[in-house]
Amino acid sequence: MIKYFLNFERKQFLRSSYWQKSIAINILMVFLVLYFILMFLIVGIGLYPILKKQFPESDPLIILNGFLFYWFLSDLMMRFFLQKLPVMNVKPFLILPLKRSKIVHYVLGKSMISFFNFLPLFAIIPFGIILIFEDYNSTKVVTWILFMCVFTLIINFLNFIIEIKSADTELYFLPIIAIGTGLFGLSFFEIIPLSVLFEKAINSVTEQPLLIWVPLLILIGLYYLNYTILKQKLYIDNTLKVKAETAASSDLIWTHRFGSIAPFLQLDLKLLWRNKRPRSSIFMLVIGLLYGLFFYPNPVYKEMVPMFVFVGVFLTGIFIINFGQFIPAWDSGYYKLLMSQNIQYKEYLSSKYTLMLMSAIIMFLLSIPYVYFGWRILVIHFAAMVYNIGVNIYILLYVGSFNRKRIDLTQRAVFNYQGTGVVQWLVGFPLLLVPMGFFYVSYKFLSFETGILVLVILGGIGIVFHEKIMKFITTKYLDSKYKMIEAFDQKS
Repeated sequence: MIKYFLNFERKQFLRSSYWQKSIAINILMVFLVLYFILMFLIVGIGLYPILKKQFPESDPLIILNGFLFYWFLSDLMMRFFLQKLPVMNVKPFLILPLKRSKIVHYVLGKSMISFFNFLPLFAIIPFGIILIFEDYNSTKVVTWILFMCVFTLIINFLNFIIEIKSADTELYFLPIIAIGTGLFGLSFFEIIPLSVLFEKAINSVTEQPLLIWVPLLILIGLYYLNYTILKQKLYIDNTLKVKAETAASSDLIWTHRFGSIAPFLQLDLKLLWRNKRPRSSIFMLVIGLLYGLFFYPNPVYKEMVPMFVFVGVFLTGIFIINFGQFIPAWDSGYYKLLMSQNIQYKEYLSSKYTLMLMSAIIMFLLSIPYVYFGWRILVIHFAAMVYNIGVNIYILLYVGSFNRKRIDLTQRAVFNYQGTGVVQWLVGFPLLLVPMGFFYVSYKFLSFETGILVLVILGGIGIVFHEKIMKFITTKYLDSKYKMIEAFDQKS
């Protein structure tokens, strides 16, 4: 039966339009795979001499085991965001006389041969071979390698469970970020020495090989748990059910004070609240607001003042960047209908500008407590806010006229590249690096105050010439109007 499943997937892959249209991307992916394999090989070969040089009085294996907790934690986090569940199109099989258990075992078995499971072997095995050549006990080394392989599979099936359980959750990525950050903090700040406990557990297994049965039993338990969850979901009725939701409505009366752009502003606010992907732009505000805590308390960055400008632009402009780079693709699902109405395009764009402007002001006000780290931080945040309002918003609005890719609003946001093109990849450079460059030159050759003044003046110029700039951008959108309608109408 397995060979039929494999043959089915091979034909499905080779006959798909994605394979036919994306051969160049597939070739690039092959080169990336070879690159990562080479990097892990280099790590596996060079790790022992590096550890021996840095810690000449310590056992390199013991030193490495002390860092494995962070390895496994980062591995789980990366898998959650990058590793796709090994699904197959099972609907046609559900009406055939096939045992569901065979289908489930195939899906789980397929997950075990994931690239994420094989990649660590290119570092683990060379390191183990070097240990043997360095007169380590062979049984101890083989047990360590087996433990690493088993624990890699444990992470695989643990990620499988997390993915399944969070599949229908709107903010599915927040719990794993919170848990991962919490575990890292507990260990790093030695509140609960998780890394030390994990190190002792690995050392115990390598000293007493029979203890390898403990992680093996954990692996078997996770496999059975995955098997049970998937088998319960493998009914054709599950594919026919429609999730019933109660629609929430709001009059948004307060938007009427914005005059003619109020209807468009209401449309944008409802879009942000009711749809998965644009809603992530709101929740990213929390991440942006806490971003400064990675830099300001760190003494390493204390003298790197231009870096604070980067943080300020990112912190006050995180919504601008996340939301603005996909204008007008957010409306691609009904863009044709929208453009068939008797509306002023300038008002449509002005609503986007107003929404981003309000976000920059709100983020600045929320960031005022950062003055605890010095008055310069607050001044930088203010200058960054003005620059975002007077320069970066216009850049994103102008760049939006080149957007030609449709966005499905119901899809997940994290590591979802739908609607992302060359424009989105390149726009980050002028948004974040250019203001830092302006400030650096003025700060380096003149003074801190001059650097701040340059940013405020540049932003102020944009604010003063708002009407003329918006007129220019509107003209560009009108020129691209029918090209965007045609592009957004393509669903494939």
